[in-house]
Amino acid sequence: MGFYNIPIPENEPVKSYAPGTSERADLIKALADLKARKLEAPMIIGGKEIKTNETVKMTCPHDHSYELGHYYRGGAKEIAMAIDAAMAAKETWENLPWEQRAAVFLKAADLLAGPYRAIMNAATMLSHGKNIFQAEIDAVCELADFFRFNAYYMQQIYSIQPNSSPQTWNYVDYRPLEGFVFAVTPFNFVSIAGNLPSAPAIMGNVALWKPASSCVYTAHLIMKILKEAGLPDGVINLITARGADVGNIIMKSEHLAGIHFTGSTAVFQSMWKTVGENIANYRSYPRIVGETGGKDFVFVHKSSSPIEVSTALVRGSFEYQGQKCSAASRAYIPESLWDDVKELLIKTVGELKMGSPEDFTNFINPVIDKSAFSDITSFIDYAIASKDCEIIVGGNYDDSKGYFIEPTIVVATDPHFKLMEEEIFGPVLTIFVYPDDDFEKMLHVCDETSPYALTGAIFSRDRVAVAKAGKILRQAAGNFYINDKPTGAVVGQQPFGGARASGTNDKAGSVLNMIRWTSPRTIKETLVSPTDYKYPFLAAGE
Repeated sequence: MGFYNIPIPENEPVKSYAPGTSERADLIKALADLKARKLEAPMIIGGKEIKTNETVKMTCPHDHSYELGHYYRGGAKEIAMAIDAAMAAKETWENLPWEQRAAVFLKAADLLAGPYRAIMNAATMLSHGKNIFQAEIDAVCELADFFRFNAYYMQQIYSIQPNSSPQTWNYVDYRPLEGFVFAVTPFNFVSIAGNLPSAPAIMGNVALWKPASSCVYTAHLIMKILKEAGLPDGVINLITARGADVGNIIMKSEHLAGIHFTGSTAVFQSMWKTVGENIANYRSYPRIVGETGGKDFVFVHKSSSPIEVSTALVRGSFEYQGQKCSAASRAYIPESLWDDVKELLIKTVGELKMGSPEDFTNFINPVIDKSAFSDITSFIDYAIASKDCEIIVGGNYDDSKGYFIEPTIVVATDPHFKLMEEEIFGPVLTIFVYPDDDFEKMLHVCDETSPYALTGAIFSRDRVAVAKAGKILRQAAGNFYINDKPTGAVVGQQPFGGARASGTNDKAGSVLNMIRWTSPRTIKETLVSPTDYKYPFLAAGE
């Protein structure tokens, strides 16, 4: 026995994948290998592969006629099995020494960043429609960071201990939650998908994991890596089931101890409502941690550099086709800079190539599926038909082969135009051009326009303006950027999360999130116990 120290984590370096590099050659081979075989993705419950009579095809977003394989859709029976498996695994897992739990995820990180790097990136490119850079920073680097940093945060939490007085020893037992955690993960980040069930597991919890139906492919690969890393059966159970069964069984189970969610605001609010309706049925009050929508902004002051603003808008709005919770979706630009910024935006976006992620020269790739394509293009159609805006770039789309939408820039005449206020979650940026003298007024408009408060950015070379924006927009974004795009939060550097309708702001990638998955027990041990009930003040006399 001893006091163990987790290796101090460092962010996983991002490889370049430039022509001639070994990582590029490995990736090309991995893409070919994955396309040469179809993946069968059963549910993983209690460590066993569970299949049903209902299969669902998995296809490439850039070529929806190309079948990557299929997964099995479960129902009430499989969900009940998963709850039983999690609860059966709970006692052994939570009583395993913490350093042994940490070792599983430290090994998973090294497997991911090492022998599985190429295959994970290839899987992400094919099933999520990400180019190699977006896949690398997400599916490998950020997920490895989550595994390593979260293990380190666990150690930090356990080291937070109270003071003791003479003849007394005080300490805190950081218990896992009493039940299972339900992890619901989105399509857009493999790292989020891997983090949501694993963060609670690192703290000794067991989990049921429901990935987005469009991204079971990479979820299955994550489970394979965790199994190889030594994660015991039943600690994380991968289920692919209908939402109705989830609501009727998981959300009403007496053993529901927590929810770790990333997805839409409407779904999260519905889950919270269900928890409220069933609050008397649970053994304990469930921890509810969620990151939901955003209408993220870039606010520009007249002192800014047009080229810096343009670059931030292109990257912040159109990387991964704007399918990031943090993507820049609205911008406020002063009249004095608009002509220069507009010229640069039109030129730059015009240079962006769009197509398959298998062609490494493509900056723009497909959106995830038919539903997303329809939702996003409905906003473009609205803009086309409206007299209150102008589309200055893009506006075209085609789903004949893949779900492709041109990066689109809309200039609105009203700061409360529909596209300035509503979440789109696609490659559509809406801009309002304001009079330079209305800087402070427009900051208030920006703050009050959206119910969300996830990310935002201020561009300015005037420090007074930066300070003013930071103050007025203090509640408008949980992650606030100065002279940078509002995307690209790094584990351990910019803990991620927002408030208002954007979630509970429990900051993934930090000790703040990890501490939500423990239930502290304070222990006081009296070393020499009193033998007389009398206190000194009871004595007679003056």
